[in-house]
Amino acid sequence: MDFLTVIGLSLGGICVYYIMYSAGITALFLNKQAAILVYGGTFASILISYPWSFVKRLPSAVRLVFFPNRGEEPQTIIENLVRLSETAKRRGMDSMESEIPRLRDRFMMDGFRMVLDGLSPELVRENLEKEIAFARIRHQQMSNMFKTMGTLSPIFGLLGTLIGVVQILKNLTDPQTLGAAMAIAVTATFYGIFGTNFFFLPVAGKLSAYSDAEMLNKEVIIEGILAIQAGEVPALVSLKLQGFLSYHLRDSGRARR
Repeated sequence: MDFLTVIGLSLGGICVYYIMYSAGITALFLNKQAAILVYGGTFASILISYPWSFVKRLPSAVRLVFFPNRGEEPQTIIENLVRLSETAKRRGMDSMESEIPRLRDRFMMDGFRMVLDGLSPELVRENLEKEIAFARIRHQQMSNMFKTMGTLSPIFGLLGTLIGVVQILKNLTDPQTLGAAMAIAVTATFYGIFGTNFFFLPVAGKLSAYSDAEMLNKEVIIEGILAIQAGEVPALVSLKLQGFLSYHLRDSGRARR
């Protein structure tokens, strides 16, 4: 379980609840009609905007945020590649045939199978980079879906506010109905802003972070496989991968700035 996600949601909910409780308005924000309008409307818009092949992956994406697939750390991947380079240098590239079934990473297994099948380094890199590109597109699709929900949710909140204001204007002569209309007007905006800032956009950001980490691991694997295919000594493989990893992290840091 990703405890940072749980802690973040819990802390955000506690902070909002504390402020509402201190002001004595907690019950006023428990409005079923406003919640249905905002979250039901947001989901309905997603059904219109995206095909079912994307929408059906939403539950698995949410589950990933709470229970991420803990892949190997880049340093562990480098150590495994160095070990494989030692095996290939000592026993020959054909010895990789017995090592492939022991690998945990399917991407690494596919890369070594291409090498054993006699593909050129250029073709190996091209095929593996294509797989990275397709995986990145899939990940971006899910992240963009949550960003879309984060954009739509406050708009539906404003729609609820507009509906509430219309109800208020319609029933100005009936004071008994003004309270319910005012509740919808206020709470709809609250639900829209709360959903965007405490769920939709944070989930999109976490999915992007997991995707970046996975793509980095795959790029390290490509460099390691090609170095082993070229017959480089294990010490050089280790230095090359460590340098590539450090450069990539520095370059990513500059890009974020």
